[in-house]
Parts: sequence; structure tokens; C-alpha cells
Amino acid sequence: MRTYQGKGVYGAIAIGRISVFKRQDAKVRRTHVDDASQEIARVEAAKELATQQLQEIYEKALKEVGETHAQIFEVHMMMLEDDDYNDSIRNLIETQSVNAEYAVATTADNFSEMFASMDDAYMQARAADVKDISNRLIACLGGAGNAKDKQTEKMIVCADDLAPSETVSLDKDLVMAFVTAYGSSNSHTAILARNMNIPAVIGVGEEFLKTIADGMQIIVDGYTGEIILEPDEDTVAKMSKKQQDDLRKKALLQELKGKENVTLDGTKVQIFANIGGVSGVGAVLANDAGGIGLFRSEFLYLESEDYPSEEEQFQAYRKVLESMAGKKVIIRTLDIGADKQIDYFKLDKEENPALGFRAIRICLTRPEIFKTQLRALYRASAYGKLGIMFPMITSVSEVKKILEICEEVKAQLREAGVPFDEKAEVGIMIETPAAAVISDLLAPLVNFFSVGTNDLTQYTLAIDRQNAKLEPFCDTHHEAILRLIKMAADNARQHGAWIGICGELAADTSLTETFLRMGIDELSVSAPFVLPLRDTVRKLDLSK
Repeated sequence: MRTYQGKGVYGAIAIGRISVFKRQDAKVRRTHVDDASQEIARVEAAKELATQQLQEIYEKALKEVGETHAQIFEVHMMMLEDDDYNDSIRNLIETQSVNAEYAVATTADNFSEMFASMDDAYMQARAADVKDISNRLIACLGGAGNAKDKQTEKMIVCADDLAPSETVSLDKDLVMAFVTAYGSSNSHTAILARNMNIPAVIGVGEEFLKTIADGMQIIVDGYTGEIILEPDEDTVAKMSKKQQDDLRKKALLQELKGKENVTLDGTKVQIFANIGGVSGVGAVLANDAGGIGLFRSEFLYLESEDYPSEEEQFQAYRKVLESMAGKKVIIRTLDIGADKQIDYFKLDKEENPALGFRAIRICLTRPEIFKTQLRALYRASAYGKLGIMFPMITSVSEVKKILEICEEVKAQLREAGVPFDEKAEVGIMIETPAAAVISDLLAPLVNFFSVGTNDLTQYTLAIDRQNAKLEPFCDTHHEAILRLIKMAADNARQHGAWIGICGELAADTSLTETFLRMGIDELSVSAPFVLPLRDTVRKLDLSK
């Protein structure tokens, strides 16, 4: 029996046998070709097949993980048509008389190396994407693109790492869990695993790969990140009991639907859900959330090849508000920049994009984009209970300017006779230390605060949250972060504003009591965490 330690990215326990993930990474050899045009034709045919496969994967991801997380495969399809990428492949074939496979592999190496060497975290992530689409293209060139997995029984998939397309391609009915030697908790694959509800542990280490083989028994604890290889009978019995207890607990959670989020001493808290697009509303309703605490509006921009029109945005916002049938929906205005780049915005390359031109800074310096979104939002407010939230705030002057623009937009709508909710709430995100420190000055200007703990942690601890190497230094329970949240909560209450938390810490049940004692009014989490959080709240007694 051997144990390994990784990082759990979806809490559940799996006991089963290993299926070592076999990637179709055949070794590419360089061969001389006499007919370059024939090789280029092979590339075009392979591209067509690869695009067809990616479209199928996109549609599968759309159903299983939603629009926002499925968009990575749209990006892959776009990359397959990238002029520079294709020019490089053709040039290698024509000038060096090499086979298509070699030209694709060489281009992949060159482009991924170029992306990996960039300072921008978003561009660095594109290195893995280039490798992924190139491996797919090479497989299609070899006629392996349509190969089907012959696996027929449920297994635990183990791999060095899994590309997003490989993760989504896994047959959920045949996968109990997956374990990877590498990867970070912020990777696309980890996010997809959480959204697909697949127990997963990442970062187990290279030694694990050298030890495993198909058919070996393994236990995966997605809560602790522990991996047990070839467990003895006592360990299997103990972990089986833990697994059954976990399943019973999850079944009992279903009984909490329709119940109040109230502590034993009568303290109430709102439990809302975060979503990344219109398709997420179903999960919000299925998990009995009280509303939507964070609707990431940038998905409309990320999925479009040009600026989405006012009408396009209005229809999307209206659909969500109508679907929520009077429950509160808080929509965050455009939050791009840093690791979320959009080509048609033509943003300059920055040395420190997380500290750069992003979110509200873009909106205030490109007011027509901002006003278009605000008009769509206020028009949609006539169809439900809307709250509008502004990200990346650092100063009073920013908030005052935002409110001026809001009044300008509302005046235009009044003049045009367009109905909207005059009482639609406006709020700001507390995700910079500056906003928390001056929260006493900001609270009188808005109706609510929402704490974005992901960025607040990053900026408070000077930690790049996209950098896997820094995870050991990222203490989300750091006293400085909790003090800043408490400061914002105190100032919100003093000035008549309410305060919520929409970052990942909202789902950390070890902090739920701490947050409620601070006076937090609302916790907004990923939809699957709504009922577990309700369970925690209902067992607390704040009178003690």
C-alpha cells in the first residue's frame, strides 16, 4: 500500500481500478515529401475533421458545464483557423519538403514556446491550447481522430495532466474520478472537473506515474487530496464507510430544499449562486438558491466576435431575470483584462495585467461601451429584481463617476419612455485592499458591497493566483484578508448598505460562522455548494 498527496479539486470519494490515460501522441518523424500540395491538402482535411470533433466536444461541454466553460473549445476552433499558425505549417511543408505531421508538430513547439515565454499569464496559458489542438490535428492526420475508447466499465482515470478537451471527452458514465500528476487548481481542467461533478485530485507528482498500471486498485479522496494505491482490506473498509457516509450526507441535503437559511439562534443569511452565463440559471434553480449573487456579464463579450449590441445584452439579461421569477439577480458589469482578453478590444500588452487596464478602468475610459451595457441592464430591470455591481473599485471618485453615468443613462431612458426600475440597486465589489480601507467613504454612495475574495486575496498577499508555484503561499484564511472583510462589513452596516461575499471563500464552511459573526448578509457560491452551505448555517448557534 502506498499513499500520495495531491490537491483535491472536487470533494467526493472514489474506490476503483486504474485506467491509465493513453494519449494519441504518436512520435512524429520527419520524412521527405515530393508533393507539397498533397501534404497541404492532408492538413486541410485533418483540420476539417478536427473542427468537427471540437464542435461535438463544445456541444457536450455546453450541456455538462455551461456556456462559459465551453467557450475554450470555441477558442480552439478559432486557433485552428489562425493565419500565423497555418502559414507556418504551409511554409514548413513547401520550403523544407517535409510531411504534414512534422510541420504541425514543429509549429506547435515553436508557438507554444513563444506563448510560454510571454509575461502575460493569459498568453502563457495559450501554450497548452496550441499543444492540445496540434495533437488533435496530428491524430486526425494519422486517421486516429475518430478512435473510440473501448472502456466499458467504470474506472479511475490517471494521467500526467489532462487538456480541457480530454477532460470533457471523458465519458462521465464510465469515469469514477481522475487523478493527475501535474496541474493547478485554477487550470481549465480543474474548473471543468468541479462543474462536471467528477471527483478529482491534481498535482500528485511524477513518482505516482512511475508506479501505476492499468487495473491497480486505488482510492481517491477528493476532500483531502489523498491517493491510496493498492490499499489493504482495513483501509478499503474504512474508506468505503467514509464514502457511504458522504453519499448519505449528500442525499440528506436534498431534504433541505425549501428550508430557510437560518441559524439555531434565528440569524438569517441569504444564500445565492454565482453563474457565468444564461445557461447557468437551471443549476441555480435546481439547487434552490435564493437568487443570483454574481452573474458574470463578460461571457457575452467573450463569446462574440465584436462588441455585443444593446439589444443582444438586453435579451440575455431579461431572460435571466424572467427565469428567476422575482428573485434577486446581481449582474456584474464588464470585467475583462488580466487573464480575460478579448481581441476586438485591442488592449495593449502589459507587464502586470492583473494590476493594469481592466474591469471598471476600461468602462470609465471607453464610456460608450459602458453606456451600452448600462442601457441594456436598466431596460432589463423592468422584468425582475436587478442589482448592478461594479468591479475593481479603488476610489470614491470612480464610484461618483459611475453614478453620474448611471443617472445620464436613466435620464435618456426616461426621455425615450423606456420602462425600467428606478429603484434597481447599485453596488460595488470589495476586491482591492483600497476599497476595503475606504469602505466607510464608499458605503454611503451605494446600496451594497460584494466581497470578491479571489482578487482580494491576490492583491492583499501579493500572490498571482494563476501561478501554481505560489499555491503554498496563498493563505486564504490570512488574518489580513479577514480584517479587511470585517472592516467592510462594519462600514456597510454603519451606513445602511448590505454586504455579501461572492468569491470562493463564501463556500468555505470553516469560515461560515466567522462571516456571520462579522455581519455578512449574503453568501454567493457555485450552485452545487448552496445546500451544503445551508446545512452548515442551520447547525450554527451564534448566541454562544
